[in-house]
This record gives sequence, C-alpha cells and structure tokens, in this order.
Amino acid sequence: MKEISINGTARVAGGKKAAKALRAEGMIPCVIYGEQKNEQGLPVAFDFAVSERELNKLIYTPNIYLVNLTIDGKTCKAVVKDAQFHPVRDNVLHVDFYEVSENKPIVMAVPVQTEGLAEGVRAGGRLALMLRKLKVRATYANIPEKLIVKVEHLGLGKSVKAGDLSFDGLEIVTPKEVIVCTIKMTRAAAAAAAAAKKEG
Repeated sequence: MKEISINGTARVAGGKKAAKALRAEGMIPCVIYGEQKNEQGLPVAFDFAVSERELNKLIYTPNIYLVNLTIDGKTCKAVVKDAQFHPVRDNVLHVDFYEVSENKPIVMAVPVQTEGLAEGVRAGGRLALMLRKLKVRATYANIPEKLIVKVEHLGLGKSVKAGDLSFDGLEIVTPKEVIVCTIKMTRAAAAAAAAAKKEG
C-alpha cells in the first residue's frame, strides 16, 4: 500500500458554524479515532483540521493510502475511515481517520483489477466489472494497492463472486455471494451461439 504524509492542526470540536468557518479558510474539519478507548470501550475521537488542497491529494484518487498523519508535531499512522461530500458540488466536507498499528488488523476497501482475456470475451461477450473495490481484513503491511482477479477461464454468462477469491495474508470481508465481475452476452455473441447451435 502506498504512503502519503498529511499535516493537520488540532481544533476544538464545534458545531456547523465552526465547521463552515473552517472551510471558508480552506481547511477541512477531520476526526481521528485512536487506539485509546473511553469508559464505554469505544475509540476516543480527536478533532483536527487539514488544508483542503492537501486533503484532496488523498481523497480524489483511485489509490488507497497509509497516511503518515502529523498533528501539531505528533505523528501517527492512519487510514481514511469515511469521507462526507457536498451533495451538489461534490467537494469534501469532513473526513474520519482511524489510527492503525502494525499488529492490529484493519478493514479496507481495495481496488479490483481484472487480468487476462476471458474465454467469453473471445467468444464475443463483454467483461463487466461489477465491484470496483473488495473489502478485506489484514494488518496494513499486508494490504496491497490493488487486488488482481484473473478472468481467462470465464466463459459467456459466467461470473466471479467474492467467495471464489482468496489472497495470501488477507481475509475477504465482502459477502461471498457478491459478484465481482461477469461476462455479459452481447447481441453478436448471442447470434454466433444461435448460428453454431443451428449448424450443430
């Protein structure tokens, strides 16, 4: 997994007015949930802000990153847990981070990439990627930048489900029945199949 360094500034938690004022200054309100737990056993949240320009390098990319997050001189490793966007302008409004450690597994959505020319595509079908990211659980050192799904064996109308896949050092969290990719029948392929059936 790629790494990126982000600098933040601690802030006092505020309401919508405080968040709006921050954004007007080009800063985005953020929260990091750390290793420390409260009395209810839930992660303690720490409020901070990051410049929108710096945050955009992390958010508007297909890549996933391990974040070296420095807040007022103190650095920790984190991943993006959630991001909220403006419903119309699509600019980022708020980001939640989750602090990670070397030995503690985390859940992340990892981009999927298909590899190979499927039998069904050679027969005139079309490969459709139904799921762009798979959720996996592993320590951050074992999480790759992308997951390669080989499709050479896929015939017309056949699919690869999450339950069909396995990767070293990773546990797939996405439900087993979810379709990752499939070979869709095109008109040309249907016509060729019908012609072959008639000839046979």
